[in-house]
This record gives sequence, C-alpha cells and structure tokens, in this order.
Amino acid sequence: MSTGPLGDKPHPSRGATKDGPAGGELVARVLDETWADPPGFFGWFCAINHKTIAKRFLVTCLVFFAMGGLLAVAMRIQLSRPGNTIMGPDLYNQVFSMHGTNMMFLFAVPVMQAVAIYLIPLMLGTRSVAFPRMNAYAYWIFLFGGVMIWIAFFVNTGPEAGWFSYVPLAGPEYSPGKRQDFWAQMITFTEVSALLEAVVIICTVLKMRAPGMTINRIPLYVWAMLVTAFMILFAMPAVALASSMLIMDRLVATHFFNPAEGGDALLWQHLFWFFGHPEVYMIFLPGLGFISAIIPTFARRPLYGYTAMVLSVIATGFLAFGLWVHHMFATNVPELGKTFFTAASLMIAIPTAIQIYCWIATLWTGRLNFKTPLLYVLSFFFILIIGGMTGLMLASVSLDSQVHDSYFVVAHLHYVLLGGAVFPLFGALYYWYPKFVGRLMSERLGQWSFWLMFVGFNVTFFPMHLMGMKGMPRRIYTYPAEMGWGDLNLVASLGSVVLFVGILLTLVNSVLSARRGLRAGPDPWGAGTLEWATESPPRTANFPVIPVVHGRDPLWQGVPAGQPAAVSGLAADVREVLTSTVAEARPDSRTVFPEPSPWPFLAALATTVFFIGSIFSPWAIVWGSVPVAITLIAWFWPTRRESAHELALEKTP
Repeated sequence: MSTGPLGDKPHPSRGATKDGPAGGELVARVLDETWADPPGFFGWFCAINHKTIAKRFLVTCLVFFAMGGLLAVAMRIQLSRPGNTIMGPDLYNQVFSMHGTNMMFLFAVPVMQAVAIYLIPLMLGTRSVAFPRMNAYAYWIFLFGGVMIWIAFFVNTGPEAGWFSYVPLAGPEYSPGKRQDFWAQMITFTEVSALLEAVVIICTVLKMRAPGMTINRIPLYVWAMLVTAFMILFAMPAVALASSMLIMDRLVATHFFNPAEGGDALLWQHLFWFFGHPEVYMIFLPGLGFISAIIPTFARRPLYGYTAMVLSVIATGFLAFGLWVHHMFATNVPELGKTFFTAASLMIAIPTAIQIYCWIATLWTGRLNFKTPLLYVLSFFFILIIGGMTGLMLASVSLDSQVHDSYFVVAHLHYVLLGGAVFPLFGALYYWYPKFVGRLMSERLGQWSFWLMFVGFNVTFFPMHLMGMKGMPRRIYTYPAEMGWGDLNLVASLGSVVLFVGILLTLVNSVLSARRGLRAGPDPWGAGTLEWATESPPRTANFPVIPVVHGRDPLWQGVPAGQPAAVSGLAADVREVLTSTVAEARPDSRTVFPEPSPWPFLAALATTVFFIGSIFSPWAIVWGSVPVAITLIAWFWPTRRESAHELALEKTP
C-alpha cells in the first residue's frame, strides 16, 4: 500500500483508468456507483451505506422524540390544575411509563449512535463503518422494537410500571396481562440494536482510521463515542439480563424477584441501575463530544487541553460504573456501603469540571462567532451547572432520603439529560445540518428556536425543584388543591408548551431549509476536522481518495511540504477499504466489504417474530429460531461475485 497523490485505482479485473483531473473524476464516478445502494423500492430494503442507515436512524429517533414530547405535554396538561380528570389513573400510568421508556430507550441513546454512524467514518477518513450489514440490521431491529411498543400503547397494552419497571410492581401479581411483557421485549430489541452499534463504532474507530490519524490525533467527539460504545458493551447486558429474568418470572413462573420463593426484589434494582446510571453518561458523553467539536470552530482556535480532555472522558466512563447505588439510598443497602457510593457520586464531577475549564479556556482565548450552534453550547453551561449542583445534593444520603421519589428528582434528571445532552444535540444538528443536507439552516429561525427552548425549559423544570421541596411525589395523576402545588404546576405546564413550540420551530426550520436554505460548500463554518473536507452532502463513497492525516485539525494545519496527501492503491470498482493499526494508524490491510443485501432486513423480521412470539408462548423460542437461523445463514453465505473479488484481491500485490 503506497501513499501519494494518485488516488484510487480500479480493480485488476477491470483494467486501468486515466490519471489527472479527468481520470480523477472518472474514478470518483466509478466509486460512487460501487458504493451506492440499489435503486427502487426493493433497493430501499437492501441499503447498507452508513449515511443512509444513519439518516433513517436519526429521523426515526426524532419521530420518537416528538411522540414522547407529546406525551410529556399531555402529562403537564393533566397536572396543570388540581383535580383534573382529562386522564384517569390507568391511562396516566401508561402515558408516564411510555414517556420515560420512549425517551430513554427509543431516543436518547439511539440518537447519539445515529449521529455517530453518519459522522465517524467522515471524521476518520474512511468510506464505511465496520460491518455495514450488521449496522443495517441494528436499525431494523430498533425500528421494529419501537413500533411494537407504540402499537401496544395505542391498543391499551402499554407499560404501566414506569420506565424502570420496579418489581414487584412489574411482576405477575401486580401487573397482570401483557403490558410489562411488551416492555421487557422492547428492552431486548433496543439493547440488541445498541450493542451491535457499539461493536460497529468500536471496530470502525480502532481499525479504519486514515493513515496518520494516530491515537492522539483522534477528534474528541470520536473519543467520546468510543468510550460510550465501550460503556454500552459492558452496561447493557445487565438490563437485557434483568428484563429476560422479569419476562421469565411472568411467563414461565420462575422466581428471580419473588422473595417468597427465594428470589430478591432488590436484585432488579441492582441489575437495572448498574445499567441505568451508566446510561446517563452514555447520553451525556456524546453531548460533551458535540461541545468539543463545536467550540473550536466558533472560537476559531484549537481546543485547549486535548490530553486532559481525553483522560477526563475515559475517567467519566470508568467512574460511571461505580455509583449506581445512589439511586437506591432509600433501600436497605448497608449504611457503610452507601458512603462509598456517595464518594463516587461526588468524585465523578471532577472529570466533567476539567472539561468545562478546558472549554472555558478555549472560549476565553478565541474570537467567538455567535451562531446558533454556539448558543446551544453556551446554554449547556448554565443548565448543566444547575443539574450538576442538584446532583451533588442528591449524592448526600440524608438529603436524598428526604426528596427521594419527589419532583425534585424529576427536575434534576431533566436538567442533566436535556441540558447535558438535548441542548448540545440541537447545537450539533444545526452545526452538521449542512453536511447532512448541503444547505444551511435559517439563522433567524434557529435563534428564535433556541430562545424559546431555553426559556421554556427553565420555566418548565425549575419550578419542579420547589414542588419537590414542598413534598409533591412523582407518578401521581392528580392532587387536591389544599396541597398548594397548583400554581407551580400551572407555570411548569405553560413552560412545557413554550418548550414544545421551540422544538417544533427547529423541525420547521429543517424542513424549509432543505429546500430554500443557502447552499453550503464543503466547509461553511471554517472547521478543522476531516468531515468538512468532503462535499456537502458527501459523495456515496465519502472520499474520492483516502486522505493522509498530519495533525489533530487537518484542515487548519494542511499537508507539510514533501509529505503525502492521500493514499493510492485501493480498487474503485469493488467495495475495498483500508484498515490500519490501532495505535499508529499505519496501513495494515485491504478488505473487501459486502454488497447491499436484503438479508439484514429479513433477519430482523425473523428476529421480530421470534421476540414477539415468545411473549405469548415459550414454544416460539424453539420454532422462531428456525427462520432466524435460515436468514443468518443466507446473510453470511458468500456470493460468487464476492468470492471472485476476494480471490482477485489475494492475487493483487
């Protein structure tokens, strides 16, 4: 494998193409044809291009986000005045549970992975993600799981025990019927999808970076997603195991969580929160990565303290696994044990504080360009500090015992998740929208949307701190006027409407800008990372030639004199990619990637039948495994074309 300015070459089976500008354009067209998904209706189900799958993932997540937001507004309307009867207790339980389940499992983690699947190959200078068919399969599994739980909700079979489904409330004695069974299987769908995407991200980052992108030149956003992917790999099996144990308790009369038969109800909380608290950081760390990508661009200088930032992200990932019991301070966990988890809950603020100081130093020494993405980032500092301070308060066993299960905790949760993830996510959507669509969003509508969201968010959730201090418990569908919570609830409900309008305005902005927005060149913001070296939107193959990286901000630093700018030697008429070494990113090998195929979609369908069937009969596990096995065998069975490409590659020096 050589490095130089010649670009890619055709496969030996096709002969040579011209060099020079005309030849380069011809190679680019051949590459686009090679890496394109099949056209037409049938081709829609065969697509495996990472940008296609990422866009589907992103749109699906945003649809779920909007539906969850409507549920939130419905809850706020119900609680806006004492004694409201818009919803009864049963419907409210389903709405409350669906809102939390939807936001945590169908939006927060998947949307971060969706953005990563689109951007990471572009940031790393490669043409695809690792395991592209598995990437497509993960999307279909996620989609079918989300559709399943929403259909169950619409037919009055939605979950009713909260997004955390505590036992025994979620067990067979207190939740008969199939409501919690659908919830438990939805967990299986989403966790399988998330685990597969984590493997895709890890392998892409570690083995598919452009030559020269050493371990200390990886963009900070990619670092954040790499740590997040490893966290998913270690945390999500816990909740998948817990949900499987729950559904077996309900369907085949096991007694994992039944104390009367030797089980332990507290085991559910340990398993769930061993996943549940790292999940907060699986959502939070990608948000920090967005901020680390946006601030240098709009401060017009490289980020301060790269090494400290990387170590802080890694430290956050490690520490996140050591504080799950702070969700359980009201249980009978030994008091000495609680003190260790208090210490860990306080300690995890340190790496985040280091990152905040590095961002402030970058902003302080830069020349700020106050565009919409930067406004969302700056709001993060205000909102997250409030959420972080209340988090430190809840780390105290004595205070947590007083406000546990109150609206104070609801306020803290939303300040951390919306402030630490959703506001940076919206900033990222405005920032990378030109790369997705090829046009800029309206700056005027963007700023209106930001201020409506910022004001609406604080008007909605800040009064909830006061409600909690006044003793208002969460998970109640109504309350008497004598409790004195009515005025604060009315303010919060009005704020939720303002917040929803602000979010809706971003949707309107994105739709209008897709047709009328100013056309964006490759790098409309003047950024320094590699994704801005491609066209907007990128070509099918991402890069006509694979770049060679010479610094942390390749577009700002350029190519030193006498150094190679690109890689040559890759075939243009087959899906050939370059793999590199883990630490030094030296060219390692050439690999032929699979062609588009309908089998990931068919395998996802078979898996869906397998999962849903097991809700109604244990025999579905036996008979449902047959179509799953058939589709997986067909998926991995090599075609003659793929075998011929592999043989030609082996014979090519």
